Amino acid sequence: MSSRSVALVAVPSLAAVALLLAPAVTPTLADSPEPEWAANVTVIEACSCPMFCQCYFNTHPAGHHDHATGEMKHFCKGNLAQRINHGHYGKVALDGAKYWLVGDLGPDFSQGKLDWGVLIFDKAMSKNQRDAVLAIVKHAYPGQFGSFETSEGSIDTWQANNDAAVATLDGGRTAEVRLKRVQGNTSAPAVISNLRYVGTPRNDGFVLMPNEVEAYRVGQKAFEFKGTNGFVITWDMSSQDVTPQRASN
Repeated sequence: MSSRSVALVAVPSLAAVALLLAPAVTPTLADSPEPEWAANVTVIEACSCPMFCQCYFNTHPAGHHDHATGEMKHFCKGNLAQRINHGHYGKVALDGAKYWLVGDLGPDFSQGKLDWGVLIFDKAMSKNQRDAVLAIVKHAYPGQFGSFETSEGSIDTWQANNDAAVATLDGGRTAEVRLKRVQGNTSAPAVISNLRYVGTPRNDGFVLMPNEVEAYRVGQKAFEFKGTNGFVITWDMSSQDVTPQRASN
């Protein structure tokens, strides 16, 4: 969520999905100065916060009542299914590449510390594409997870339009997101504009779509929520938007 040897977000969200890679994991490409790169990416995103995710306006996620203990726990557990519409990293072409971020921002991300994250590459991606995406993700989703790992799977469904969006990972066995748009004053979707999306400098607006389900179904950190936050957004970023890396001495 979510997530970078790459770390996650100082600017909230899995919703600020937010998710990125932890400094403990270092991309292979990071050992040398970054090449010129650019990416235009559409995200089908959902998280455990009520609509609209308060992580974009606060330093902690929404509270959830734990029926077993009676305690109030704060977390933002989310899925971000992403497709690169067009992009490249040096000579590595990224058009059509898909990847999935899942994780938890934790109870308080005011210091850029996040709970956990997993970055899942679509099986169709090459080694060079995976390295490139990992490098780009660390810029788009800045932050530091307590634990972070990478994996692979089959993003077999990824569809989004103005009315609905759906993404499945391994047929939904690993993860699933299904969104349905909010009815606006007209037939056009309801959109939040001029709001920053995590670490990216440009986006076309948050198309509001509460989830029918958002789930991560493997391992001890599995979760599932229904009727909580969701949206579709397209962000745009390039190497010109980040501070050039200094050459190693």
